[in-house]
Formats: sequence, C-alpha cells, structure tokens
Amino acid sequence: MARQIDNLDARLIALLAEHPRIGVLESARRLRVARGTVQARLDRLAARGVIRGYGPDIAPAALGYGVTAFVTLEIRQSRGHDPAAAHLGTIPEVLEVHTITGTGDLLCRIVARSNADLQRVIDQVVAYDGIVRASTIIALAEQIPYRTLPLVEAAAGLGDLGRQHPRQGVQASKISTDMPESRP
Repeated sequence: MARQIDNLDARLIALLAEHPRIGVLESARRLRVARGTVQARLDRLAARGVIRGYGPDIAPAALGYGVTAFVTLEIRQSRGHDPAAAHLGTIPEVLEVHTITGTGDLLCRIVARSNADLQRVIDQVVAYDGIVRASTIIALAEQIPYRTLPLVEAAAGLGDLGRQHPRQGVQASKISTDMPESRP
C-alpha cells in the first residue's frame, strides 16, 4: 500500500502544529521549498481530509468546564444511532460521539463545570427516549493529551527520534522543522 503522506507532508503538518499561526510564505521558507509547493500540499491534505481545520485548540477547563467524563450509552436498536446522535449534537457539553462495539452503542466525551453540573448534562443526554441507559466514567487527570503527530510520523515512515513537542505532550514530534544553522 502506498504511503498516504510523505516526509514533506509530515514536516509541514508538524510545523503547523508547532506554529498554528504561521503563514504559507514563512512555512515555505522554513521548509526550504517553494510557496506554491506548500500551498499545493496544504490544499491536497485538506481535500483528502488529513488536515481538517486550522482553528484554535480550545481547552474546555480554561472556559470553566473542569470536569471531563466519558459516557457509554445504550440506545433503542429500533431507532438507530442517527436520531440519538442528532439529540446529542444539540448539547454543547457533548464534545464527541462515537459508535462503538461492546456492551454499549455510543461513547461520548462530555464536559461540565462541576460534578453537579455533570448530573445536569447527563440528565439532558438521557432525556431522549431513544437512549435506554448511560454509564459514566469521570476522568481524574489527562495523562496524554489528544495528539496526532506520532501518527503523522508513522504514516510518513519516519523513525523514532523521540524529540519532545510542546503542544503534543509526552512523546511527540520526530519531524524536524528547524532551520539549519547558517554558516558564516
């Protein structure tokens, strides 16, 4: 199977992760490629769904939502997943919903301002009669934040260089986006 991304794609993605506000021209300068190459790569990565957005990385806790929970939902099979997902999409505190295998049908990541507020959010979640049961697990601490650069590196076939990346957590980017030192 052909690789989905190459080394330049991986370096470009790492540069954008490290410097989210960087422009195309500066990206081209740092990567030592033409501006048109960077733009074409960005367009291709976006069209293929590899890059899904350029928005800010929001921390719910900084907005006052300090409680994170994972809720497994069992739904009425006769109604299907879509109506339940549509209901969940109306609740701002529901950040993600995935169809799963196992004892439940849907897995949700939700946030709340407090444990009491979490009860309010769960009550909203189960208010839809297509949801039969909810099982909640409260996250105590985030050990590894959401990260994708290790996947980018694996997809590009890069080795394990183990360089730490400030936005990606413990073990992150092995992709060098640094400019080589200039020689006098």
